[in-house]
Amino acid sequence: MLYIGIDVGGTTAKAGVVDENGHILVKSSCKTGIERGFEDIAADMAALCHRIVRESGHTMDEIAAAGVGIPGEQSPKTGLVALCNNLGWVDVPLKERLCTALGVPVYVDNDANVAALAESVFGASRDASSSILVTLGTGVGGGIVQNHRIHTGAHGVGGEIGHMVVVVDGEPCNCGQRGCWEKYASATAIIRMGRALMRDKPGCALAARLGGDESLLDAKAVLDLAKEGDADCLEIFHTYVKYLCIGLSNLISIYDPDMFVLGGGVAYAGKFLLDAVRESLGKYLYCPSLPYARVELATLGNDAGIIGAAMLGRNG
Repeated sequence: MLYIGIDVGGTTAKAGVVDENGHILVKSSCKTGIERGFEDIAADMAALCHRIVRESGHTMDEIAAAGVGIPGEQSPKTGLVALCNNLGWVDVPLKERLCTALGVPVYVDNDANVAALAESVFGASRDASSSILVTLGTGVGGGIVQNHRIHTGAHGVGGEIGHMVVVVDGEPCNCGQRGCWEKYASATAIIRMGRALMRDKPGCALAARLGGDESLLDAKAVLDLAKEGDADCLEIFHTYVKYLCIGLSNLISIYDPDMFVLGGGVAYAGKFLLDAVRESLGKYLYCPSLPYARVELATLGNDAGIIGAAMLGRNG
């Protein structure tokens, strides 16, 4: 059987025709954008799906289902996309529009959830009975998978792990809370600490590398210098790892997964990050002498959203 996987982002929607083994036969994209209306985007997504099916040499009659990963939440009660801030969507009927346009069953879930599903079926956690994907990007996203099924809780909003409070009265978060995990364990957190370093120590190696221009600062610049042994950036890195491990330890206490899979931009640091997390995690556990979750890096890269959405359609 064949499936369509759609990965919706703030500027583009990517879609692919995917087989049972997670192979993408054809993929392409269309524009989204908060400046465009929902109906126009939904129509373009449907047209994109029809086009890639034709380009794959197949017909819609051979498509069993479609899945969609969105940067937001769908209400399991109404079937509407309840909230998608990046696109300005509130209570929009995405599932209904695509079902009508494609003539196949359509399933919608959060983008981190579908990426977690992809890793659990074909990626880093395929041999784990339970896993949590932790995406370390602008924020911290998460997807919880048990026996290759997404776990979203009683109300469909489980997995918003980036909004666990790890520092009481800490940094203000866009969600309205303070001290959320993503304010300390995201790429944005590294940038914030890097900016403070450049202002406090104008002569630091980070400022020198960027020519003193804060607008050039990203997490990679800090991580690269940390890898090179710069003391200031290493201090930022170790602070970052501490908060990352505090959040992971909380998740171990609640879920006790077989594995954590780290993805997103910060995971670019690769073995440097992985070794530090593995070395530090035990310090924050209730009983580190007992076995606890392995930590690995995501393996599917930018295709995880398409593959996971297709598997969402397969699982139904």
